[in-house]
Amino acid sequence: MAENTIMLVCAAGMSTSLLVSKMEKAAAARGMEADIFAVSASEADSTIENKNPDVLLLGPQVRFMQSQFAKKVADRGIEVEVINMQDYGMMNGEKVLDFAIELMQKNK
Repeated sequence: MAENTIMLVCAAGMSTSLLVSKMEKAAAARGMEADIFAVSASEADSTIENKNPDVLLLGPQVRFMQSQFAKKVADRGIEVEVINMQDYGMMNGEKVLDFAIELMQKNK
């Protein structure tokens, strides 16, 4: 299976890093190859250029940026969605990974 690149964006990149490690564990348990990483909103633009993610997940604290990110990546077919607040709060890596996979499959 091709590598899946999942980018999480949050205000400072800190809280999301814990979620990233839980998502990586969930992916590894499934034998899924994935590049999952978190960046702060201020680093997001350059990271999109360098990494070309398959999906962009926004932390609930930056949900207001969804439309501006969606416009920036519209021509690339990258899905941009906000992580469910409950899954984010519970740091539910399984559920957030499922959500990312669902979004990536939309574009295949």
